[in-house]
Amino acid sequence: MLKERVERIKEVLESKKGEDVTVIDTLDSDYFVDSVIIATSLSDKHTQALLDILKEKLKPAGEQFLKIQEGDEWIVVDLGDILIHLMTQPYREKYKIEEFLKELVKR
Repeated sequence: MLKERVERIKEVLESKKGEDVTVIDTLDSDYFVDSVIIATSLSDKHTQALLDILKEKLKPAGEQFLKIQEGDEWIVVDLGDILIHLMTQPYREKYKIEEFLKELVKR
């Protein structure tokens, strides 16, 4: 079930020009969610548009958006067991979330 949900989210993001969509399985780690999805947006407006389409496509499928945090060029969506990071390229390079999570998963 988790894998299908993650794939659905990835497909939605890629269909709306989310770039370099990366899925990191954190199920067997000490991280607080089971999966993390990271996507690069083209601009701050595109970041918001990606959030809007996720809500439009996922809420009818039963996904619950527990918390949404927003910054200038990034948004983090908490679905409980899945965390979605939407951010522009400069923010993605700055925060290097993939590197942190891949190191965490190795342990």
